[in-house]
Amino acid sequence: MLKLGKIRGGSLDSAIVLKGDKIMSKEPLRFPDELVRHKMLDIVGDLSLLGRPLKAHIVAILPGHRINAELSKAIKARIDGEKQGESKPKKPAPGTTVLQTESELDIRRVLDTLPHRYPFVMIDRVVSFDGEDGLTAIKNVTINEPYFQGHYPGRPVMPGVLQIEAMAQAAGILLLKRTAMRNKLAFFMSCDKVKFRRPVEPGDQIEIKVVLTKIRGEKIGIADGKCSVGGKVVSNAELMFTLVDASSAD
Repeated sequence: MLKLGKIRGGSLDSAIVLKGDKIMSKEPLRFPDELVRHKMLDIVGDLSLLGRPLKAHIVAILPGHRINAELSKAIKARIDGEKQGESKPKKPAPGTTVLQTESELDIRRVLDTLPHRYPFVMIDRVVSFDGEDGLTAIKNVTINEPYFQGHYPGRPVMPGVLQIEAMAQAAGILLLKRTAMRNKLAFFMSCDKVKFRRPVEPGDQIEIKVVLTKIRGEKIGIADGKCSVGGKVVSNAELMFTLVDASSAD
């Protein structure tokens, strides 16, 4: 970088230089987490561009001066807009990334992540992320589900295709968390090895477990899904889905 005419004030006396896992600088790190502290200090400094105090909880993933400054601009634009009486910004569009720090998702976070809305949301809660490649979710089945009017009158049974959809939605959430990609939607592509073993009726709570078995280029995922009620498997399938840009999903 010095040869390119950059970092002219930089040297081994004033900068931390890493080569592999070794520190080349003349002085050792002052703290074991000094690099993290540096990033945190960058965020504090860049947000000071607002020119006013900010009371907030900030979660930063791969931060840098450019994206920190963009955040400051977005916050300032919102403040200026509210001062001028403009309507508040809309909620984040579906396709919001699932943070690596999240261990479960309530229904509000599920709706942040999935594009589906009534009557096609088949996930009520993500109970746990089981490592990097697993997820457990639940779907509460009630008599108020609209499909019970015709499937079947006098003998309500949840359609098997909706159980597959529930597994696909859970797998989509898992892939979004696994890849940590923003503004993406998971589109269901295909299913294989589908089996329906028991009927699902109003009053049942479906436990949905999915495990990612393969990821191709962080765009296509394959997962094994299983739905259970009361500890007994009611359906299972192998699912394939792809990630697309949320802005072009229309």
